[in-house]
Amino acid sequence: MSVREIRVFGDPVLRTMCTPIEEIDDGVRALVADLVDTVELPGRAGVAAPQIGVALRAFSYNIDGDIGYVINPVLTEVRGEPVPTGEGCLSVPGLWHDALRYPWARVEGIDLDGAPVVLEGEGLLAQALQHETDHLDGMLYLSRLDAETRKRAMREVRESAWF
Repeated sequence: MSVREIRVFGDPVLRTMCTPIEEIDDGVRALVADLVDTVELPGRAGVAAPQIGVALRAFSYNIDGDIGYVINPVLTEVRGEPVPTGEGCLSVPGLWHDALRYPWARVEGIDLDGAPVVLEGEGLLAQALQHETDHLDGMLYLSRLDAETRKRAMREVRESAWF
């Protein structure tokens, strides 16, 4: 369909708890197509529906050239101890900070046919699964920063050209 503009910090949709998708219709198909088109751009590991202005539970991913999507994803399992992991976000452009993330994660949801989808893994995939499901719960990665780093990050946001 089309590459959509990314909403940035301050947009209320980014703080909205997203609604589960009840019915797979043409609107949902168009949303998924836009999510996939938008995540295909270089340097993108994931795009959640609220990042393109839609408060529904869906995200796309692009991990090592493996591109896909999940509808109604639920983070069902994490493993290991959370570790500081370098992280950025398209909705907070130009910032990069260590957020606590589990080294392994699993997300379960469905595809456009209603068939079950299970994504699980470690490294960048685990980080992306946690990051994108956070978006669907109205949370930005800045909320996962320790207090001092978050304070510094918020100052960077206020001083940024895009804010």
